[in-house]
Amino acid sequence: MVNEDVIQRIRTIIKHYDLSVSSFADKIGVQRSSISHLLNGRNKPSLDFVLKVIHTYPEVNLYWLLNGKGEFPSKENPDRSPAASSNTTNTGAGSSYEDVPQQVPKSSTVKEPIRIVIFYTDGTFDSFDAKK
Repeated sequence: MVNEDVIQRIRTIIKHYDLSVSSFADKIGVQRSSISHLLNGRNKPSLDFVLKVIHTYPEVNLYWLLNGKGEFPSKENPDRSPAASSNTTNTGAGSSYEDVPQQVPKSSTVKEPIRIVIFYTDGTFDSFDAKK
């Protein structure tokens, strides 16, 4: 993750929603000074910060935010706003928007996973490497 690129994508999110830096900080639940420090390059975005952004704005693709690959806003839900994202979309018996897996682009070549990373709600994560 290149820090300057991630910061530029955070600026893109703020501009897309026509927010001030202060209102963005309030919406994702972080201190305003934290956003200021990030945007000025003093601090790097933490896992907790990234998780708050993608939970508050579901149309922000995690892969796009971290690596710049993919699209923003997501074409899957172009009309979703942060206000609408506070309500989960019911997709069936007991499931919520977060339970619906993101669609993976189809490819003619066989792809094998090299690493699986699981992020937990308490801000921790586990990483599993594929056996070779």
